[in-house]
Amino acid sequence: MTQKTWFITGASRGIGAEIAKAVLKAGDQLIATARNKTDLDQFESNPNVLTLSLDVTDEAQVQAAVAAGLERFGQIDVLVNNAGFGVLGGIEETSADEVEQVYRTNVFGLLNVTRAVLPSMRQHRRGHIINLSSVGGYQSYPGWGIYCSTKFAVEGITEALHDELAPLGIHATVVEPGYFRTNFLDGSSLQRTAIQIPDYAETVGKTREMASQRNYQQLGDPTKLAQAMLQIVNADTPPLRLPLGTDTLQVIALKNAYVEQETDQWRALAESTDYR
Repeated sequence: MTQKTWFITGASRGIGAEIAKAVLKAGDQLIATARNKTDLDQFESNPNVLTLSLDVTDEAQVQAAVAAGLERFGQIDVLVNNAGFGVLGGIEETSADEVEQVYRTNVFGLLNVTRAVLPSMRQHRRGHIINLSSVGGYQSYPGWGIYCSTKFAVEGITEALHDELAPLGIHATVVEPGYFRTNFLDGSSLQRTAIQIPDYAETVGKTREMASQRNYQQLGDPTKLAQAMLQIVNADTPPLRLPLGTDTLQVIALKNAYVEQETDQWRALAESTDYR
């Protein structure tokens, strides 16, 4: 296996930091980015690392960061679109500004970085784009609707990328972690809506309680997630979709069964809408 160069957004903490550590331990090169470069000091002493300040919502800054990475290492083999945050609140409770903020980072920011990295990957006819989605990119939940919608968007973007890039020798994978033991449920990564409506106490309210109770009690091990990233990058045929965690696997199985049952129940009506 040859040495690879990774570009990771949101590398200062959580899943991004764990992937960055695993990359360096494997002997690969790393372009580590975060909103504040000082948050990446843990990587500064390694000669295989370039640390950069990067706000993924700033397209000019994204282009400059990718250019700096290419100047330092010559190519980018793996892009990990990890930067993102959550918003917890009911659909009605979430303001237009709160919706826009999470979309700017989770969706538009991901697109900014992907567009900036792809020309070099196309030139070299190789590369791997890994987009971090969530179990919430497969199944939405009360209180997580806006956040999940951003991850549903990431799923759709990645599915299209997979087919668009395959003839060019470039892979695309969407990763669907369940609940992993990181700081995602802290205030640093999770915003709670300013408005809370009493009528949603039994739905969204219970989700808020669950988020507080589950913080740092999550089932998933982020160091094992990072190792999984190395494994798929070194695979001859990496997956389009990679669910991680037994909780995610259970959610997928239950949703698939529900969709199949409901589709069968309404099949006659669905079939009746064709021209005949």
